[in-house]
Amino acid sequence: MPIEIPEPIKQFLSLKAYGHVVTRNADGSPQVSMVWMDVDGNEVLFNTAEGRVKPRNLRRDPRIIISVQNPNDSQVYALFHGTATVTEEGADQHIDKLAKRFLGMDEYPWRAPGEQRLIVRIQVDRIGGFGS
Repeated sequence: MPIEIPEPIKQFLSLKAYGHVVTRNADGSPQVSMVWMDVDGNEVLFNTAEGRVKPRNLRRDPRIIISVQNPNDSQVYALFHGTATVTEEGADQHIDKLAKRFLGMDEYPWRAPGEQRLIVRIQVDRIGGFGS
């Protein structure tokens, strides 16, 4: 059952917060990627592209774990356990929003011709971690 994300965690997710996303490959082995993190209400978000391993894994098995370090205090981190959904809706605008935050650029500079961007939205079931 999804839970509410505490305000202090939402605040650091709105900064230049990098996350390490863990999904499961078809053989059950872990797959880890670093991503730019975002938050929307009580959902944790990141952006990716069609054809990558993360969305393929999440469509098969939507369980996900993400570790995110507070960019202002390296001793504080949150560990999110949840269920992911993958959507195209708003993904192009979202990657540009993240490019502005993380790169200071109005548009994401590494978009490949014909690339389909995706947003991964996580309903958080449990939060662990360390810090205030």
